[in-house]
Amino acid sequence: MALDPNRRSRTYELVLLGAATVVTGTSLALVEWAQEQRITLDLAKYVVAFIVLYGAAHYAVRRFAPYADPIILPVVAMLNGLGLVLIHRLDLGNEHAENGRVTLTQEANQQVLWTLLGLAVLVAVLALLRDHRTLSKYAYTIGLAGVAFLALPALLPSSLSEINGSKNWIKTPLFNIQPSEISKILLIIFTAAFLVSKRDLFTSAGRRVLGIDLPRARDLAPLLLVWVVALGVLGYANDLGTPLLIFFTVLAMVYIATERIGWIVVGLSLAVVGAVAAYQLFPHLRVRIEVWRDPFAAYETIGYQPAQALFSLATGGLAGTGLGSGRPTMVPFASTDFIMAAVGEELGLIGLAAVLMLFLVLISRGYRASLTVRDSFGKLLAAGLASTMAIQLFVVVGGVTKLIPLTGLTTPFMSYGGSSLLTNYALIAILLRISNAAREPKVARKPGAPVPDRPTEIVKRA
Repeated sequence: MALDPNRRSRTYELVLLGAATVVTGTSLALVEWAQEQRITLDLAKYVVAFIVLYGAAHYAVRRFAPYADPIILPVVAMLNGLGLVLIHRLDLGNEHAENGRVTLTQEANQQVLWTLLGLAVLVAVLALLRDHRTLSKYAYTIGLAGVAFLALPALLPSSLSEINGSKNWIKTPLFNIQPSEISKILLIIFTAAFLVSKRDLFTSAGRRVLGIDLPRARDLAPLLLVWVVALGVLGYANDLGTPLLIFFTVLAMVYIATERIGWIVVGLSLAVVGAVAAYQLFPHLRVRIEVWRDPFAAYETIGYQPAQALFSLATGGLAGTGLGSGRPTMVPFASTDFIMAAVGEELGLIGLAAVLMLFLVLISRGYRASLTVRDSFGKLLAAGLASTMAIQLFVVVGGVTKLIPLTGLTTPFMSYGGSSLLTNYALIAILLRISNAAREPKVARKPGAPVPDRPTEIVKRA
């Protein structure tokens, strides 16, 4: 007897999670053998935690989203596992002084705790959000909350909000929170709902220039508002990554909603104008541009970090030095902003390409959910969530490889840190919910059902 399709999908998911566990456990063993020539109890601790946490997540998906895409959670597990491996490897090479004693850092233990909390967020979202369309009912409240989270660090004194020169944190005695990560998801939800409800506003064509239908001037207000907010964050929070991520995610969503190249032309023009204005107005941006142009000119000071990242990638070459056999600790903040440099050094170009392929698979599954879900809000929301992951990945890798200036964004699921993990697991939970709605069998339409609740159907001409 053939298995029910949703049961078969969950079986595939479980098998792939088992493969991710094997890869993570083997990688941890290779790191410990290369560093200490022996296998310690840390290996069993991390592997058991990995099995328990993702076993619980698999059960939650099976229980609350049985038709969800079976590829998404295993890919996230693989990325999270590789990130844990690299953070543990950096712990074995990093030392810090405390009360006169020199000990190794313990970021991997904390990352396991953040993973626990992140997966708890994933389960909570799946359990509480039974229909993604519910989010559209609270769009303006969600959008206001997103702006509030974005502005809050700028309103706090530097002693409570500034870390490493960026004023985009909220510091507490126990942990630090980066509210812009939360804003990212909230603003995507608001933008999706707004674009769906105001579709006519964005699809109206204005003047035709060089064969391109540009939008009308009076319809540019929403995009101009996002542009002003992005410049404000860049100026007051000394944060380049968040403005780039927010502006280009919204621009991508506008293009997906309208399919008009004119919005891309206008958006890129605004980006160029904003970049020139910001370069003239904000000294910290000029410093980043100078470091980007020639990090070796100020190697002893502000250029040390990007220069060491380039050395690290060059050392890795094609096949890498091997897990545990490189020197990624030479790169400052290797476990957060520059974890891709550690990947490039110890796994080489081949390993880095494999990691990027995992991200591309995850992003493509997000776009697939967008294409197959039946309601317009779900389509745009899934596309926005997938787009923000793609843009963030480009910005992170571009900064590490000197393609674009450094931005301070972290690599989703791999970098050390709580704010990023928690919000990205919430993002994945929403994607799972949308993919579940897209893949579940069609329910017979009830007579008299409201038009927005009716599924869209493809009608073929006879």
